[in-house]
Amino acid sequence: MYLEEEKEKALDFLTKVVEDDVKNGVYNRPVATRFPPEPNGYLHIGSAYAIYINNSIARKYNGTFNLRFDDTNPLKEDLKYVEAIREDVEWLGFKPPVYFGSDYSEQYYEAAVKLIRKGKAYVCDLTPEQMTEYRGTLTEAGKESPFRSRTVQENLNLFAQMREGIFPSSSKVLRAKIDMSSPNMNLRDPVLYRIIHAEHYRTGSEWCIYPMYDFAHPIQDWIEGITHSLCSAEFIGHRPLYEWVLSELGVSEPPKQREFGRLSISGFVTSKRYLRELVEGGYVDGWDDPRLPTIKGLRRRGVTPESIRSFLEEIGVFRQNCMMDSAMLDHCIRQDLKEKAVNVMAVLDPLKVIITNYPEDQTEMLSLKNNENNDTLGSREVPFSRELFIEREDFMENPVPGFHRLSPGKEVRLKGAYFLKCEHVVKDPITGKTTELHCTYDPQTKSGTGFNARKVKSTIHWVSARHGIPAEIHLYDKLLKEDASIMESENDWDAIVNPDSRIKLERAILEPILQDAILGTTYQFIRHGYFCLDSKHSDGAKGVFNRIVSLKDSWKKKS
Repeated sequence: MYLEEEKEKALDFLTKVVEDDVKNGVYNRPVATRFPPEPNGYLHIGSAYAIYINNSIARKYNGTFNLRFDDTNPLKEDLKYVEAIREDVEWLGFKPPVYFGSDYSEQYYEAAVKLIRKGKAYVCDLTPEQMTEYRGTLTEAGKESPFRSRTVQENLNLFAQMREGIFPSSSKVLRAKIDMSSPNMNLRDPVLYRIIHAEHYRTGSEWCIYPMYDFAHPIQDWIEGITHSLCSAEFIGHRPLYEWVLSELGVSEPPKQREFGRLSISGFVTSKRYLRELVEGGYVDGWDDPRLPTIKGLRRRGVTPESIRSFLEEIGVFRQNCMMDSAMLDHCIRQDLKEKAVNVMAVLDPLKVIITNYPEDQTEMLSLKNNENNDTLGSREVPFSRELFIEREDFMENPVPGFHRLSPGKEVRLKGAYFLKCEHVVKDPITGKTTELHCTYDPQTKSGTGFNARKVKSTIHWVSARHGIPAEIHLYDKLLKEDASIMESENDWDAIVNPDSRIKLERAILEPILQDAILGTTYQFIRHGYFCLDSKHSDGAKGVFNRIVSLKDSWKKKS
């Protein structure tokens, strides 16, 4: 039974697999999918993609979608990651039931014992270095371990002793007995269990042996009734082992693993390992740096969950790893914000203007729309006074052809206010830099009064000097340089990180309404883009605003 809004959509290759299984009655249980993160790091946009795919397919068939923590390695996991992942998944708009792989420890052990009894698993004493040597290469078969011929009873006794904690960490492992000559390296007697004497964040010291992911994962899926184990393409070579485990355990209606391409976005780093290098190397401001594609970074930047879901829906499901243009993500962000954000005036590089014919002690409240695209957001009162700030780039003493903003003897309209004419330029006597403009205004040209005797070619924004509030502005660009290439091995981050990926503007002046800006609320700074308060640095008297995205949209949909 399909949801009505999805009936007409063409099926992607993953949904087609599920569709065929549903039609053919492959499973006598509802469609069930899962997202199984390791609690050893933070989610990123690629994680959101996997969550979206699994949730969407389950939802389409009125099935279930689980969040399951694959917490079977006590050396790397932490409760802080569990809490962060749960928070991010909920923020993205998903509320799946939560499971923990560590809750199935006894079932893993029983499954391993079953394989030993069948002669399909054995305890091996080879060192990690020896195991690598014995494994062989892509062109040469591996060699069987000298411990492969241990009897079933020997293996049962040794495995029980491993559980009891008799042996030191890494001294023995339990391996599957498959085929050391298999062309698939993952089938060359892979490790199923290893010894780790370390406290687990949930089970404490109850266990000192822990299953490998390739062994635990199919068992987790089976226990939870998963029908379709949808994962990224890097696991395609692991699928035969997934199927081998379930087959040897003799489960009925085993889950089916299928793979999709990993999502990468131009200018972003999505590898967990490389993200850690950037954070620990001090190249970014923590895991929530707005330049990172972590969910925490995107949230701090001001990206909405609606725009992320829109982006993920737009790109669809692809078979191979895919690099998407970051402009497409920006496009989805703009589309989501354009009717939500309150439009305000913000001067990022202020140049002072004194209106010489305006009363010194007068303040006039002008009514401006909060959003030109959405009348339901209403209007606000903006103070206008004798002294203003305008953008320095909106004035040119010797204008070049095509420049229609303010220059000596020329007029512009101040947004929502009056015509303004530049009469005199004040400069610093030492540097020659323009420090102040003396102008006059025409009181007959107030916006909204119907006076149209003259026309001007440009309208510029402004902020009252007496009422404006100071702020620090952070402008973000791609973290990596345009020609940067991330290598599979070591990366010279000093050479490939874009030094202009974050620009701080410390002299900005904003409309007084932003004195009461609320965390999580988006504002459009007229001509500059969409901004929000920085949740990490906005606890003082001076607000810090992050640019979420500029107004310019370079993404063009392909018809």
